[in-house]
Amino acid sequence: MAGRVRRLLKANLPKTVYEILRVFYPVKNLLEVANFLIDKNLNISFSQKLQILRKSHLISTHVESPHSMQEMLTFISHILKIPKEKKGVIVEAGCYKGGSSAKFSMAASIVGRELVIFDSFMGIPQNSEPQQQTIFGFVTKFAEGSYCGSLEEVKSNIAKFGSISSCRFIEGFFEDTMPSFAEPVCAAYIDVDLVSSTRTCLKYLFPLLEKDCSIYSQDGHLPLVTDLLNDDCFWESEIGISKPRIIGLEKQKLVEIVKR
Repeated sequence: MAGRVRRLLKANLPKTVYEILRVFYPVKNLLEVANFLIDKNLNISFSQKLQILRKSHLISTHVESPHSMQEMLTFISHILKIPKEKKGVIVEAGCYKGGSSAKFSMAASIVGRELVIFDSFMGIPQNSEPQQQTIFGFVTKFAEGSYCGSLEEVKSNIAKFGSISSCRFIEGFFEDTMPSFAEPVCAAYIDVDLVSSTRTCLKYLFPLLEKDCSIYSQDGHLPLVTDLLNDDCFWESEIGISKPRIIGLEKQKLVEIVKR
């Protein structure tokens, strides 16, 4: 696999660009980087792609970012492919210290859309959800107050590394802030850890999602979240639709929920 990826990069990139990427990115990320650079459906210049990669690497080295290159490039690519005629803002729910927000804000700026960031900025709320063994076999526990980044810290990180002018911040717990949010959404990324928070986000964001648009959840490795996404009753009684198409469910951490 590593050899095939390197050959793909060498065949499609200038030598100097290839050498830079080879130094900065481990083999496990090279395939995602290569696919991003040669994707002709993104409608941005090669230099813009390089800038996104360069800044994303910079962000990851300066801001604690519990996500993978693949997860970030998947959603960034999705943002860049949204048809211009689609209405709506981009939503991120759960931003921790703003590493992902800074990366998403670059793409939002390029396509001229607003990134609306929902977070308590106090960490995970009080909860009684049990420890979970993920689909990958390790155990997680989300204690109250964990994954906390203050609003000032998040804004500072985005201003330093991303596009702060593309961002709007909605502070508070989701159950308090999302019910009054009523704007069209063309893409959303939720990284909220708790099944209760996932339920709230889907309840209030999915009805706002434009047709043929998607919500990505970074919590597809958590059994409680997987059970919720698989629950026909949840979709029918709380969202008012049949269970939508969910790509990657029970197979990967980042899953895509598509509205048709």
